[in-house]
Amino acid sequence: MSKKSIVARQAKREALVAKFAEKRATLKAAGDYTALDKLPKNASPVRLKNRCQLTGRPRGFMRYFGLSRIMFRDMALNGLIPGVKKASW
Repeated sequence: MSKKSIVARQAKREALVAKFAEKRATLKAAGDYTALDKLPKNASPVRLKNRCQLTGRPRGFMRYFGLSRIMFRDMALNGLIPGVKKASW
């Protein structure tokens, strides 16, 4: 599990991206790059990192489920993800 400070930092970035999304879009459409430079760095969506919703793990992220591979496997084996079951043939 990730440190709580890193998960909190990511949540703070997500809030900033959401807050400035409309302003960034209008400035980009207008081509006003000097005003874009004055926005906070963390308001850029490029600085976001995909993290597991449960543990905050940044690697092995499965975008469709929003989980890391480890949590996905645990939840799938316990039957907590509808429509997912272990393959056998």
